[in-house]
Amino acid sequence: MSLVRYEPWSLLNQFNRELDTLFARPNTENSIATSDWAPAVDIKETETEFKILADIPGVDPKDIDVHMEDGVLTIRGEREAKKEEEKEGYKRVERSYGSFYRRFNMPDSADADKISAKSVHGVLEVTIPKQEKVQPRKISVQH
Repeated sequence: MSLVRYEPWSLLNQFNRELDTLFARPNTENSIATSDWAPAVDIKETETEFKILADIPGVDPKDIDVHMEDGVLTIRGEREAKKEEEKEGYKRVERSYGSFYRRFNMPDSADADKISAKSVHGVLEVTIPKQEKVQPRKISVQH
């Protein structure tokens, strides 16, 4: 006999997710399905910066939009589908094509004015420096 954990709120949570899916409008920023595919992303934090590495092979760097607004970093772009003729009767397409869209909430320590991005060998590298910490100031009490 196996034990089954009873979770009384699981059905309500599932119902809520299904309602969100039902009423989501496609092709809007608030939609659940925001893109045709999503690149794999690594996020690294050091003492001085955050680094986001996104795998986007086959995407021209000038077709990538990276911007930060209200503490949210957005990466979007599109990989164009290549038109190929089917010669042998067999065809298999595993790579995803179309638009992609990823958003990341950044902490208050991120310096939005100094963000840089570069693409090397199909990997987008976004560097977000951290703001310098404000040093505590000693205030002398006059007597």
